[in-house]
Amino acid sequence: MPRRREIAKREVIPDPKYNNKLVARFINCLLRRGKKSIAESMFYGAFDIIEKRTKEQPVEVFEKAVSNVKPLIEVKSRRVGGSTYQVPTEVVPERRVALAIRWLIIHAKERAEKTMQEKLAAELIDAANNRGASVKKRESVHKMAEANKAFAHYRF
Repeated sequence: MPRRREIAKREVIPDPKYNNKLVARFINCLLRRGKKSIAESMFYGAFDIIEKRTKEQPVEVFEKAVSNVKPLIEVKSRRVGGSTYQVPTEVVPERRVALAIRWLIIHAKERAEKTMQEKLAAELIDAANNRGASVKKRESVHKMAEANKAFAHYRF
């Protein structure tokens, strides 16, 4: 962290197909070794699968999935005296989206389907319907924060 000035946030360019910044951020998190065209084909393939299965607009399903996975509070470790406390803190909006995207990708990779397109589509549909591993992860984070509510006075 710099001491002198605030770091300027880079502006994310919306993706070419849907003209959506959230979709562009998700694709950027999905890519490996700089292969953006492969990440785009995976993501758009997943959108085609979502459209076939749900008969809804895939962008709406995607945005609903991300909003269902966003955590509101999380715990951060805080050292007081000789012991470490898990202090519940509110999550900054930018970090909420980043965590939701990360969890969706991680839990999509762990699924049993054959291709990444199918895995991603299934995870997004599950998250949009408030079920699935990524929603369960958000619930566990909230539960952890709830359990450590007693240490809220140690907030930063």
